[in-house]
Amino acid sequence: QGQLVESGGGSVQAGGSLRLSCEASRWIVSTYCMGWSRQAPGQEREEVARIDVGGTMIYADSVKGRFTIFRDTAKNTLYLQMDNLKPEDTAVYYCVADRYVCGSWSNWGQGTQVTVSS
Repeated sequence: QGQLVESGGGSVQAGGSLRLSCEASRWIVSTYCMGWSRQAPGQEREEVARIDVGGTMIYADSVKGRFTIFRDTAKNTLYLQMDNLKPEDTAVYYCVADRYVCGSWSNWGQGTQVTVSS
């Protein structure tokens, strides 16, 4: 029930776009706070975006205006649309979820690599 499966990572040049997907159970997509977190080598983990059950979205300042988080409950999928990518966006991206507390993520996906070249 708690499984999160990411896809959509890859390599792209600066200025390009990628869309990450996170498949989960309908229960999670419909009732959990969900988000995306990333970690680059040698750096601390950073929460990129989150969306709560009511649909409120919050973004890190570093991605505001470039990334969009949204979910499709009909497809049981959370997405992260990433536009105007920068080399500093290079990281492993994780889909995260929690039933009770946004930000206190109890469910994690396996991660997907995003590499942006200059």
